Amino acid sequence: MADRSGDDAETTAVEDASPPSETDSDPLPDDLDDAGVDEAVKRRLREAYLNDEENALIVTRVRSVGDRVVVEMRPPHGDATHTERFDAPRDGSLQESEDFLKFLDAAGVSPLDVDELVGARVPATYDSETGWRVDAAYRAESASAGENRFAAVREWLWTYRTWLLAALLVGGELAFVAVIILVYG
Repeated sequence: MADRSGDDAETTAVEDASPPSETDSDPLPDDLDDAGVDEAVKRRLREAYLNDEENALIVTRVRSVGDRVVVEMRPPHGDATHTERFDAPRDGSLQESEDFLKFLDAAGVSPLDVDELVGARVPATYDSETGWRVDAAYRAESASAGENRFAAVREWLWTYRTWLLAALLVGGELAFVAVIILVYG
């Protein structure tokens, strides 16, 4: 049919949008099963994984230290470790370890299946000055500020209990000597 537009416009061919058939493409090599994964694909997947997992810690170990439960974590692509400490159950009651129970609940792990905690990913943020900080939902920070201060004071007292005992003994002896000097001096 003749062109009715009246001008000398060029006509373009429309390409077929259907996928190419095997007859159109190069034949597949016989040793395709032994080809493996392309290094560029591995590199791109590794970079994407590391970028996606930037704000997470993986639980690597859960252990008991005295009357505390220590949860050790590390970033998925690093060797640095982060440690969280919780009160351990004592006297057959879980009431002393409410923070640890909240941590387990937030991680989706039952207290009866604590083995499943190892390998769990916990959301966290990293600050160059303070280091890793587990998100508030996992730290059970919904408690009042007074309870958090009390827990910090208790932690400090427990850490320095030997030095405090020594200071009390030496201070008590000095006070006793001062009283003796004042009474008989």
